[in-house]
Amino acid sequence: MDIIPAIDLKAGQCVRLYQGDMAQATVYADDPVGVAQRWQAAGAQRLHVVDLDGAVSGAGVNTDAIARICSALDIPVQLGGGLRSLAAIERVFSLGVQRAILGTVAYRQPEVVAEACGRFPGRITVGIDARDGKVAVQGWTQATEMAATALAEQCQTMGADEIVYTDIARDGTGQGVNIEATRTLARALEIPVIASGGVASLRDVELLLACEADGIRGLIIGRALYTGAVDLAEAIRLGQGLRESDKEEL
Repeated sequence: MDIIPAIDLKAGQCVRLYQGDMAQATVYADDPVGVAQRWQAAGAQRLHVVDLDGAVSGAGVNTDAIARICSALDIPVQLGGGLRSLAAIERVFSLGVQRAILGTVAYRQPEVVAEACGRFPGRITVGIDARDGKVAVQGWTQATEMAATALAEQCQTMGADEIVYTDIARDGTGQGVNIEATRTLARALEIPVIASGGVASLRDVELLLACEADGIRGLIIGRALYTGAVDLAEAIRLGQGLRESDKEEL
């Protein structure tokens, strides 16, 4: 299972939100490049970056920080937040981003997702953020009546090759991943699902590993890394199926 550290950018700083509320942001670092390098050194195989300001405004905001992160790393960077047109996707790819995560546009303009998947095969992920099983858009500020599973199935048909699923009520709370909702979504799809939101401890990694056969192939971890509740290197070892006793063999 792929363990993916997250960097959420707000005004150029690394922050974490509580349940997606931009007014409840905790700043953890003002050097996102240094944080990204730390996660790479711990063994991450890819980095998850969200432009929070872009997600709300609908346009890229933290582009300078994103470009610097991409230039400093050897591992792939995936980016979400404010990517709502082919031009925006092309722009972030030119910054060095390897994979684009499309959220709001998947709900409002699904044809853009279909075209992006055709133009950039293997580089388009759809991010589905949900509250009580219903899709939320515009940086989680607007609720819809569309079921997360329905949107995921639609995006799979359009060619998306991966879904990032975030339970907003769990995100940034440290209450644990909503495993049942994530598993339900994954079972409805043929493409992999990456779980996100609420990681509290290494126990969440272990529980999700048990769901790998259901189609959950990765886990994004944010706040728990910054607070020290989860050690990234150890989470990665667990994701690889290694235990504490296996460390000396690495």
